[in-house]
Amino acid sequence: MRPPRVMIAINTTWNVVNFRAGLVRALVERGCDVIALTPPDEHVSSLEALGARHLPIHMQAQGTSPVDDLRLLGRYLAVLRAERPDVFLGYTIKPNVYGSMAAHLVGVPVINTVTGLGTAFLRAGWMTRVVRVLYRLALSRSRRVLFQNGEDRALFTSLRMVTEARTGLVAGSGVDLTRFVMRAPVPGRRFRFLMVARLLGDKGVREYAEAARIVKAHHPRIEVMLMGGLDARNPDSIPPDELRGWIDEGVLVHVPPGDTVAQEMAAADCVVLPSYREGAPRTLIEASAIGRPLVATDVTGCREVVEEGVTGYFCRPRDAADLARAMMQVVQMDPDERLAMGRRSRAKAEREFDEGRVIARYLEEIDTILARPRASGNRTSPSGATR
Repeated sequence: MRPPRVMIAINTTWNVVNFRAGLVRALVERGCDVIALTPPDEHVSSLEALGARHLPIHMQAQGTSPVDDLRLLGRYLAVLRAERPDVFLGYTIKPNVYGSMAAHLVGVPVINTVTGLGTAFLRAGWMTRVVRVLYRLALSRSRRVLFQNGEDRALFTSLRMVTEARTGLVAGSGVDLTRFVMRAPVPGRRFRFLMVARLLGDKGVREYAEAARIVKAHHPRIEVMLMGGLDARNPDSIPPDELRGWIDEGVLVHVPPGDTVAQEMAAADCVVLPSYREGAPRTLIEASAIGRPLVATDVTGCREVVEEGVTGYFCRPRDAADLARAMMQVVQMDPDERLAMGRRSRAKAEREFDEGRVIARYLEEIDTILARPRASGNRTSPSGATR
């Protein structure tokens, strides 16, 4: 009897390696055949080192062509019919929509995770209406739909895109508390802000640059760091010339994306995320684990991580002046007060965002599915034995 087969579908291989590695390892350790169905990129070898099989699938993650999307649905159908996984885990919009539709047609049980609503929900219009219809079709037969914050779950259930009985909450993708450990700021050096995000307009990058200009006018020696990469395929991406302008002006210091997030956060005194909307922002969760005060917009997702005056401060979305006010509020704190705020951030990460608890929730849902009879009449245990 073959081992349980779990398929993970996300819009980038990078996403699996960076956010789902712990879950992949846990499933492999249980003897599962883990398949990552993702567009290929430079992270495929890292994925395979986790013990997963990689199956490439072509998709235009930001595309809106109905023809391309129908072709994507056909590609999902072909792979699912060939592999016949026992469980399909969908993340991000197109795998959640078209991957789930294909899995339902093939008879594969589905667990969806809504990691955030993205541009389609930020800007009202025909696209928003289309996406809502597609979500309703895709999620209607899923075994479980997990959300990273209660506001997104309430929105989906109020719009009847999914019944509440099928939903659940999960604390983002969690954080590895042994990798992101509490670190006291280095005394006697320049105060440093850090933002870690994809360089998109909806992440609040422009507001961060303008806020940096305001803060540095009052505190010229402060360092304002921006870590993240450009994405020419995304229409909301910051143009390279705009980024270069900020760097040449001395407003920001740009740090290319890489595996040094923990080190960059440890070198910062405060981590900032002025995003317009999030699921459960990994940046803020990791910064909490390291013990840093946070500044974030008072929006869905960020409210799951930041507690005003306890672990950080909120600002209004799309408001650079208010973001600068919140940032300067942190600068003006007594160092001991900032350290105490950072310790409260760490305590919240330990209490709410431990990766082990998030993985346990997925394993519980997967075990429930694997324990149910399949169409063939066999029942497969989590260890792969036939009962």
